[in-house]
Amino acid sequence: MEHKVREILVTSALPYANGPIHVGHLVEYIQTDIWVRFQKLRGNRCVYVCADDAHGTPVMLRAQEEGIPPEELIERMEKEHRGDFRDFAIEFDNYYTTHSQENRELSNLIFARLSERGHIATRTIPRPYDPVEKIFLPDRYIRGECPRCAAPDQYGDSCEVCGATYSATDLKNPRSVISGETPVQRDSEQYFVKLANFSDMLNRWVRGSQPVERESNRAALDSSRPSTMPPVQPAIANKLDEWFEAGLQDWDISRNAPYFGFEIPGAPGKYFYVWVDAPIGYMASFKHLCARRKDLNFEAFWGQGSEAELHHFIGKDIAYFHTLFWPALLHGAGFRTPTAVHCHGFLTVNGQKMSKSRGTLIKARTYLHHLNPEYLRYYFACKLGDGIDDLDLNLEDFAQRVNADLVGKVVNIASRCAGFIVKRFDGSLSDRIVEPDLHQMFVSRGEAIAAAFEKREFGRAIREIMALADVANQYIDERKPWVLAKEERREAQVQDVCTMGLNMFRILMIYLKPVLPTMARAVESFLGTAELKWSDLEKPLLAHRINPFTPLMRRVEPKDIEAMMDASVDGIPHSDTHASSARTTAESQAIEPFDEEISFTDFAKVDLRIARIEKAERVDGADKLLRLRLDLGTEKRTVFAGIKAAYTPESLMGRFTVVVANLAPREMRFGTSEGMILAAGPGGEDIWLLDVDDGAEPGMRVT
Repeated sequence: MEHKVREILVTSALPYANGPIHVGHLVEYIQTDIWVRFQKLRGNRCVYVCADDAHGTPVMLRAQEEGIPPEELIERMEKEHRGDFRDFAIEFDNYYTTHSQENRELSNLIFARLSERGHIATRTIPRPYDPVEKIFLPDRYIRGECPRCAAPDQYGDSCEVCGATYSATDLKNPRSVISGETPVQRDSEQYFVKLANFSDMLNRWVRGSQPVERESNRAALDSSRPSTMPPVQPAIANKLDEWFEAGLQDWDISRNAPYFGFEIPGAPGKYFYVWVDAPIGYMASFKHLCARRKDLNFEAFWGQGSEAELHHFIGKDIAYFHTLFWPALLHGAGFRTPTAVHCHGFLTVNGQKMSKSRGTLIKARTYLHHLNPEYLRYYFACKLGDGIDDLDLNLEDFAQRVNADLVGKVVNIASRCAGFIVKRFDGSLSDRIVEPDLHQMFVSRGEAIAAAFEKREFGRAIREIMALADVANQYIDERKPWVLAKEERREAQVQDVCTMGLNMFRILMIYLKPVLPTMARAVESFLGTAELKWSDLEKPLLAHRINPFTPLMRRVEPKDIEAMMDASVDGIPHSDTHASSARTTAESQAIEPFDEEISFTDFAKVDLRIARIEKAERVDGADKLLRLRLDLGTEKRTVFAGIKAAYTPESLMGRFTVVVANLAPREMRFGTSEGMILAAGPGGEDIWLLDVDDGAEPGMRVT
């Protein structure tokens, strides 16, 4: 059956712009990124958009606390969020902000259409009011004692101690955060969406039989996705039934000034509640992308007759907004509804709720200072299924799983075979597959693995892949190329066995590529191939030259986990403080006296060569170093360079530089450095590699 290319738009929930990303957030973004990468690997056109959720009272409060405009705060947080996502290899086609012109226009349009069609109501209700400042108070401008646990100094909408949610009128001893006075109740006109108008439509949508456009979506799907897949998981459908039985209530979509957001057209002092323009931010981010990519059409993905798929990945705590309010807004305004809303559970660390005081609230950046991000991508993949159960980051299991599976099984296959091929056969693989049935078995498991990825049953996919890794290692154990290599007459067998092993390894890496994209790029370089694709499964590498093997992943060390946990305890400085102090030292010593003179003869001994940076990666546990894999034309070398503060690994890939080629290798804590690249500057962020002309070739001498 010919594969039909699917058109898929995917979103994740928008991270809030008043705080950093932590590992609990990353469950969702890693889950989504794996699914998106899988779709692209299979040849589907899949677009992944997201944005910072920039509006609301918490953002306004934090900006006031810092004495800066909200726009400055959200710009800074967006930059931080982008950096965290990038370093965890979470690859958006577009990352934007809800504080955008596109979002304002779409929010106004949807509101206008809902109004025209009779879905908006206004009525006067009591709202908290500051009698001194003479302004209505958003929930977050009121603090008091939690009505459930009596914790003091809690916000007017939720308790940070026990997690309870409530109305500001339920607080004990409430006070205004502006004046300190007790709020009073004043009548205020508010805007509501008549959610009950959409009860029938939402009931049909939940069961996968609602709008006409959903039926057209099904026709576009290939056999890898069951056409009967409902738009929500069973647990979410059951919860929705409870809400339907209770009767859907009007939804208050307005907030009074002061509020950071979009003012409602024709209603001075009234603003769209953040849960109105936040999901519309999905549309706005995609529209922003369409302006840059002429191959994308907004209506083709969001119009009511759309043939494309629309998938939202969210946490189960915001299912109410995404499975009731959001489909109602879309349908009521004449847009298509989601193909599916995929909910996931919460994250605990070592069985405990994340907490600063216990060191279990681990920021994304803190993790990155100590551990390889692909460890976490793999571990989450092992634990994720298609349900909404919570998952636990058990750090002992985390280390054992990564070390046993990735280092002990997968990477082990390549390391056991590559040396024989490089040293004995000049890097050339055999021209035949000696076990065609075994190779075909690896290929044939692809459909089961694909089905698991498609259904978001990542744990099942990983189990299938690791079972194949066991088979590959068993094959090598039984054939024993290290024994065969001792007999010259069996030289061809050594090449055949190792070629077989490396082809099995290559198939495993195709399957793992959505989970381990950075390692997959390193494997592509090692195997000397183009980008690995799912369609390559049945095409083995034969009579092909590979490059020398370099370690693809090191073991998780307990000391690194301990350092990360120590850095996560509230009040303990994080390792990122070292970078700023190092830069200060460099700047204070920027101009130094010259070293002792050397003769021209000494200088002439320095062999400077052009090198192309084939690969660049961060060094776990090192504040300043990047590990560079250099192509010098006739050979490849690994060099450690103290340029981490000035360059990202991604910005160095493919760049030419100058290397001291005849410098003796130096043993370092992180490995052997086989040369030195040339750069200038005082240090820290102010380091510049030498520019090399475009016409340069690796290995050319610099004179």
